[in-house]
Amino acid sequence: MASEEELFASVDALLEEEPHLPPPAERARLREAAGITQARLATALKTTTQSVKNWENGRSEPKSPRLDAYQRLLNGWAAKYPAHGAAAAATRAPTAPGEPAASGVETADAPQAPSVPANGPARPATRPAAASRRPAGKKAAQPAADPRFPHGPLAVLDGDGSAYGVDGIVLDCPAATLVELVEWALRESGLGAAKLNRYGKDSDPLIVLTAAAAVKLGLPERLEGHEQRRSLRLPADHPVVKQVVKAKWQLTQRGFGPWARIYRKAQGRERQCVQLALLSWDALDERSWPGVADMEAADIARVLGVYATRVITPRGSTAVSGLELMTALRPPTKAVQDPQSGNWVSGHNPGSLGTEPMDPAPPEATPEHPVVVNSGWTGGFLNEEAYQWVRDVDTLSDEECTLPWAVGLDLNTAFLAAAARLVVGLSAPDHFHAPKFNPKIPGSWLADLSHIELDPRLPSPFTPDGSRPTGPAWYQTHTLAYAQELGYDVHPIEAYLRRETGAYLDPWHDRLKNAYVDTLADMGVTRDLSDTEFLAAMEHHKEKDPALAAVLAAIKATVKGGVGKLRERPQGKSYKEGETWPALSRPTWRPDIRAAVISKARVNMHRKLRNMADMTGLYPLAVLSDCVVYPSPGTSPLDFLPYAASGKPQPGGFRLGPTPGLAKLEGVQQMLWAVDLMEQGLNPARHIKGGDAVLDEGE
Repeated sequence: MASEEELFASVDALLEEEPHLPPPAERARLREAAGITQARLATALKTTTQSVKNWENGRSEPKSPRLDAYQRLLNGWAAKYPAHGAAAAATRAPTAPGEPAASGVETADAPQAPSVPANGPARPATRPAAASRRPAGKKAAQPAADPRFPHGPLAVLDGDGSAYGVDGIVLDCPAATLVELVEWALRESGLGAAKLNRYGKDSDPLIVLTAAAAVKLGLPERLEGHEQRRSLRLPADHPVVKQVVKAKWQLTQRGFGPWARIYRKAQGRERQCVQLALLSWDALDERSWPGVADMEAADIARVLGVYATRVITPRGSTAVSGLELMTALRPPTKAVQDPQSGNWVSGHNPGSLGTEPMDPAPPEATPEHPVVVNSGWTGGFLNEEAYQWVRDVDTLSDEECTLPWAVGLDLNTAFLAAAARLVVGLSAPDHFHAPKFNPKIPGSWLADLSHIELDPRLPSPFTPDGSRPTGPAWYQTHTLAYAQELGYDVHPIEAYLRRETGAYLDPWHDRLKNAYVDTLADMGVTRDLSDTEFLAAMEHHKEKDPALAAVLAAIKATVKGGVGKLRERPQGKSYKEGETWPALSRPTWRPDIRAAVISKARVNMHRKLRNMADMTGLYPLAVLSDCVVYPSPGTSPLDFLPYAASGKPQPGGFRLGPTPGLAKLEGVQQMLWAVDLMEQGLNPARHIKGGDAVLDEGE
């Protein structure tokens, strides 16, 4: 038997061991629950943002004394923000007078009222998953356990009353009318999702209707008309719309379309809102959700469930979801205490875009915008767009002409990579004449870059079509900063700059990056693969699991569509220049932020092109958005990408891998079609299936 001295020695050894940190995912959850960005945490711990990212991704661990400080911080957060289901009491902050529940006015530890009664559903809601006509397939993600939402974020309702949820669950839905469906979704289904930020709001339940379910509830199987189906709506005198209104429910201003929201005014802090999506009305666009609308209900639930768990519960197109994710991660308001009355009131959430829309500077707006039309602005506009460039055949060498192959390299979510640590303006623009250029200030600058001589075998980094500037033009900060990087003096003529700045898109980038990388990993494409193994895995990854392939496509569409929707233009033939349009009422109508993302992505692309030329002597044949085509002696990127003697990729050029910003092999057929369209003066994004939503932001 061990002596007392031996036992105390063993205990002392345990006490002297380094602190044990919670799992990486829990570290990220605690930080997000506290509303702290990775950059702010890095500053507090005197380290880099990348180190914090590594700790939360499990790639590395902190060392003492930073380890002890990090452990202390996590322990403090864990006490304040216990995981769902923990036996921790929460104190609710009073709602500000007249403050709607959707505004997110609450204290850091005040959870929202449950959507499900405390005594559970009023009737048995589940039955075995075996009732599904088809198994839901391999589970790619498990939704976080939340006692308020025991059945996950959404369900796909079929015509027989079976509501297929995440993780293979099947609910019995007895609803015979749309009103009964809404009541069931809110009171019995146990559907919903927890908020993504402590100042935000929970996601409302999503009910996806198959064609059979729509017909059963009195809705037409299809919406027919001359407009695009996604723009069509049920008329106000349709029996189902009248039924909804009679029951004291409301529809949003968009009416009853493919993505319909039905709600009542919030009572206290409890929201009453249900999101509907109608499959047969083309709610799931084939470009963003390839093949999903034709899947069985259980498989549709799996696809949407993985997306909802890793990104956000869909509330519309992937472009809409991308924009909603920005707001969900950076809510405009938070609860603050009035120093005079001591009451909790709604206040501005620092780092967000606030609650009110903001007029852009005239050069940042579109020609039809009221700011332009009403002021008579004729000073030109920002033209920060993605590359659409084809190399002049006169610059091709004989050696390049004899190479037998053209190989396309597509950067993984290049616009998402550009959003990382991107500082953007948060306040209104101020006008300056002859300012000194500062690469740290986001804004729009009028400058003349036409004197800059660059290699004609590369596209100009200053214009989307790769041509040399012909005179003064408006540029976003990143474009002018790159001109300085190339060694040229920059002397702006005037500028519209923003004094308040921040990395608004950082949490958006982090969540979408993790969703993209995790989904690829579930498909067998992981970060530890060699370049040869990576290319082999990418060649067949979509065939292994069509459901996850659809999730991956939706994540990519969320990135491009979300960025594009920051400058959504008016839609409809009846629109007249100078009139406002619905998108302008959003605080997220921010063309300057869109320009910053695209400018940085284009500059990043040119830097890689230049480094490739320096390292290998190779020059591209064409660049379309985030895809570049090189002449090659073989069919693989391995035949021309630069590698060191050790076999590792050379830094600075294109590298293969599943991480955003790294490259993958892409077929060149679509690029060749794009080249042909560009030669005809057409925008490839509008004519090629799956075109770049950043170029076509009208969705």
